[in-house]
Amino acid sequence: MSDVTDFDSLRRAMAENSEEPEGPARNARAEQLLSEAEKLNVPLAVIEALGHQLKVYNYSSEKDKMFVPFARLLRMWDEQPGDFDEYETHSLHWFFKWMSSGMLDQPHIPLASIEKWLGEMEHRYRLAGHSERAVRGAEFSVAAHVGDVARAERAYDAWLAADRDSMADCHACELHGQGWWQAERGRDAEAIRLWGPVLEGEFTCAHEPHTVLASSLAPLLRLGRLDEARAHHLRGFRLVRAMESMRGAYADHVEFCALSGNEARGLELLAERPAYFTDVGHPRSKLEFMAVVALLMDRLSELGLGDQRVPGPADREWTARELAAHARVEALALAAGFDRRNGTDHVSERARARMAQRPLVERLPLGVRTPAARPAGVTAPAPAAATVSAGAESAEGEPDLAALLIEARRLSDTLQPHAIEAWAAVSRAAEDVELAARDRAEIADHQAMDLGPEGIALFEEAAGLYAEAGDPGESLAARARGAYVRALTGEVPEALAVIADLYDRALALYAEDGTGVRQTAAVLMSRARVLMRRVHEAEGATQEAAQADAKAAAGEVLALVDGRAGDDVRLAARAAEARAILAELAALGGDVEQAAELFARASAAFVEAGLPWFAVEYEARLAGLAHHLGDIAEAERALRAALEHGGPHLEAPGRAQLHLQLAEVLGGRGLAEEAAEHALEAAHWADEAGESRTLGAWARQQLGGLLLRQGRFAEAAEVLESALPDLTAEMHGDGAVVQTQWWLGDCLSELGEHREAADRRLQAAEIARHWPEQHDHATLAHLAAESLGHAGLHAEADQAYARAGALWRTLGNVHGLVRSLRARAWLALRVEDVEGLDGGADAASELMASAVGECTAALDSADDEEARLRMVAELGHTHRQFSDLLARSATEDAEDESIRAALEGALCQVTQAVAVFASLGEDALHSRTGAELAAGWLEADLSRPDRAAARARAVLAAYEGHDEDDGAVQERRAEAEQMLEVVEEQDTE
Repeated sequence: MSDVTDFDSLRRAMAENSEEPEGPARNARAEQLLSEAEKLNVPLAVIEALGHQLKVYNYSSEKDKMFVPFARLLRMWDEQPGDFDEYETHSLHWFFKWMSSGMLDQPHIPLASIEKWLGEMEHRYRLAGHSERAVRGAEFSVAAHVGDVARAERAYDAWLAADRDSMADCHACELHGQGWWQAERGRDAEAIRLWGPVLEGEFTCAHEPHTVLASSLAPLLRLGRLDEARAHHLRGFRLVRAMESMRGAYADHVEFCALSGNEARGLELLAERPAYFTDVGHPRSKLEFMAVVALLMDRLSELGLGDQRVPGPADREWTARELAAHARVEALALAAGFDRRNGTDHVSERARARMAQRPLVERLPLGVRTPAARPAGVTAPAPAAATVSAGAESAEGEPDLAALLIEARRLSDTLQPHAIEAWAAVSRAAEDVELAARDRAEIADHQAMDLGPEGIALFEEAAGLYAEAGDPGESLAARARGAYVRALTGEVPEALAVIADLYDRALALYAEDGTGVRQTAAVLMSRARVLMRRVHEAEGATQEAAQADAKAAAGEVLALVDGRAGDDVRLAARAAEARAILAELAALGGDVEQAAELFARASAAFVEAGLPWFAVEYEARLAGLAHHLGDIAEAERALRAALEHGGPHLEAPGRAQLHLQLAEVLGGRGLAEEAAEHALEAAHWADEAGESRTLGAWARQQLGGLLLRQGRFAEAAEVLESALPDLTAEMHGDGAVVQTQWWLGDCLSELGEHREAADRRLQAAEIARHWPEQHDHATLAHLAAESLGHAGLHAEADQAYARAGALWRTLGNVHGLVRSLRARAWLALRVEDVEGLDGGADAASELMASAVGECTAALDSADDEEARLRMVAELGHTHRQFSDLLARSATEDAEDESIRAALEGALCQVTQAVAVFASLGEDALHSRTGAELAAGWLEADLSRPDRAAARARAVLAAYEGHDEDDGAVQERRAEAEQMLEVVEEQDTE
């Protein structure tokens, strides 16, 4: 049996359907409701059902269906205009605009028919007394679509010049169209300026700022305003994601991904909307979508990913190359259909231009999780320093071996980055070439360094070659390097045995002038490194001895090289590293201040020697120690220095760590905006390092929290939602998971997504329920209750408030308990017949009385003055809310005596509030005067003008001598003066 039995039930059903998500299901329901309306034999019911059907078609992928209900409505208007009420008359004329744009979007409708329709629209608007603004706007759309720039400019000017009336599009939609035209004509900055009021929230509607945010993406990228582009994408995509009718705006977001180096995210967007590939009800938006699909697929093919599987039409699997060709054919076929209709080639030209765009940014980090920073298989170009240096080629274009050797020695002697790569180039060039033993030794030595544990045998080979070349000191140094690598693999005892022998031989050789300081220092440093490996593996008393040995070894290095480095950067580096070892030993021994000082000296020494990239590790350590010591300024300085000194040589994981640490330091200082920039960089580099699920999740969590602190709720929600799947209690701790859910709930609450906010808060509360300390559990339960109440789930909200109240009571937090009782009271007043909730004025009053009782009881047991004063204020606010609740319970349809009793009760409570606030003196002045004024209005409602006037004068007297510029003072005085005027009129009646 149908749930539509009369006109009222039809209207309720249409209102409920309007709240459903856009799409075929909502459209089908509208069609069913029209059938039900026709059975009622009420013309207005059919008119409203047709209007409802037309609206849901317009906001869906089945826009082509809206012409039929409109034609029927227009026929009914022409036959019986009296059947239309004022609202439906307005709606009918409003629908003319949808028809003109809808016809334009359907290439099978002849242009002549569209032009004729414009004339019909103008005629009917004139008859109805409407401005020509909407007509000229529609004409502009036609001219711009066909590429008639001169006519479009004339219509644009006439559109803006005409008066705004009830038929004009809303301000937000008009500004979108105006900005779109400026961007179309190449005036991007002007477009952004026009869109400003929409972007800032001054003007909004059902589809704005959704489309403005989408349309602004490419202009912002072209203008180089990358931070704004990123923000508009995150904020805007959240708005269009669930709206089926916004395929054109969705396409703008896919285009943004293709133009900003976010191809992987673009693929995610395509995967979310498979129907967009095939929905045919709106050919114009399908053209826009397929054009950007081709753009994105071409980009993937350029990156060498043409054979990668990608989301596409559901009938088969697609590679990027295949989908690019398919999308291009579809887009150009649709464009050709429009051009045949229009008699121009403008639409095809625009489609080709859109598909031919080049990336505007190599890579714009977004902060959200994607499967990979670049789709799998894409590698960054090799660093320039790793290539053969200029001048290192022979006349025939082949690498010149002698020049390569000179360059490789220069890089390794000065400890420059990419020395290993330079020696690899020497090795390649030296194939089939007879080299001297020294050359072969250096090649083997550097190959061993590059291979790590697999290169231990090569160190031995290099040592033999150095000896053959007559350099016994370098031979010992090579073997010492091999011993250190053995220690790194866990063979510490074996490495210690080897290094002990090498140490003795190197000192003896040095004493006989058989080798130099550099080679001897290399052996001593390797020994110190091996001894540090023993420190890290030892425990208890053994560790103390190991630390003493390592400290002595580092001291020997310093004794050998300190003051003797001169221009030898290798010796300067040995001294700096020895101090870093001493710093690490000091930290292990608990002398944090000494450790920080030595790390600072080590870092400074590397920088002074022209080796800033070696300082990075120690500056990062220094930052952690400074933070531990509470020296936030030094921690910040060290982290900034590490990022600067690392420059292009930092590996992605290290860069991510440094940015994340700096974000945390800056966030702690309240610099949320700059901190967010570093958290964004941290997320990006974590993704590049393949650590999206670990370090990347941390970075995104921090970024989301920092965006939340700036009030950028939609961006924060996108980032936090992206972080949550990777955050686990095992990896990140349940505290991080709870905090993320908490922040996300706050974002969703601010965005008006209260049901979703409640879910997040309840999930967080469930985790916090198992913690020993229950304050977070209570707070989250309370917040979840607030969200449930805002979502209209009153019974669930009451249960959550009761749960929070019980927790507050257990914790001894009377303020939380009182607030939960007051919230439950207001819920009870709002609803009476909800299953599971004892509602109504009596239940509400009981709950509020309980809140007053809890305050009073807490006052009797308050153990210090500060706590007592806070509880007095809580009691005052509770009396005040009790008064407001009683006043609102006096409904207009109640008996006079009942109303009067409620107002008297309200006056009694607010009078008590005045007295309570008065006891707090000047600190509660505004609260007291606010309550006094509320009491005055109640006196007036009870027909006691003299008492009301007395209360108003008391407020004015309370503010004598107070700051005239204080906003609260001004508001209170204005309200008191208004009250005196009202009661004076009341007194004379």
